[in-house]
Amino acid sequence: MTNEISAASNRIVSKIDELIDLDKKIFITSSFQTQSLPLLHIISQAKKTVPVAFIDTGYLFPETYKFKDYLVERLGIEVVSLTSNVSMLEQKSSNGDLLFLTNTERCCQLNKVDVLQEYSKNFDIWVSGVRADQSKTRSHLKEFQTNTNGTTRYHPMLPWTSKMVFDYRKLHNLPEHPLEAKGYLSVGCMPCTSTYLESVGSERSGRWQGMKKEECGLHTNLA
Repeated sequence: MTNEISAASNRIVSKIDELIDLDKKIFITSSFQTQSLPLLHIISQAKKTVPVAFIDTGYLFPETYKFKDYLVERLGIEVVSLTSNVSMLEQKSSNGDLLFLTNTERCCQLNKVDVLQEYSKNFDIWVSGVRADQSKTRSHLKEFQTNTNGTTRYHPMLPWTSKMVFDYRKLHNLPEHPLEAKGYLSVGCMPCTSTYLESVGSERSGRWQGMKKEECGLHTNLA
């Protein structure tokens, strides 16, 4: 398994370096969860610094910010924090309720999709760490595909499994997100994230519990 993982990670580094040699403007997105670690570690080995876009919705767990800061220091990566142009106080329904309580689709659109759509206009390649085994939606993605902006999406982790992520972490002594020990396998915004035991299901089943929703829109609206 170690040889398989090393070969897989080396292929990604080679592809990133190849795109850099072609003068492609590249960025990577990361939510700084445990499953984000292999790609962040791999991208830190590229021949040129690749900016890491971190979408800060304002609703993230304090532990996520601390984990991000730790990884920036340890891996030497360059992070660009992206925030919505619409303030949190303005993100309300007609009744005055905050959108995360009444319209999660609109909340995600304002805080994630619109933000990244604008940022990605300046780049040729968007590198995303989605995996096919995370959800039905993600299983239909291709390694390379063009999104609605005309930006090319590159999904190098698509064939990786959760076990490969775990083994890569152990191989390189990479820590887990501090909330994982408390039962959070997929960590997003505080109002819309619950523990695995509270949800029971796939890795991402703790997100938007009780709703017919499994994606924020980054991998659907911007696919």
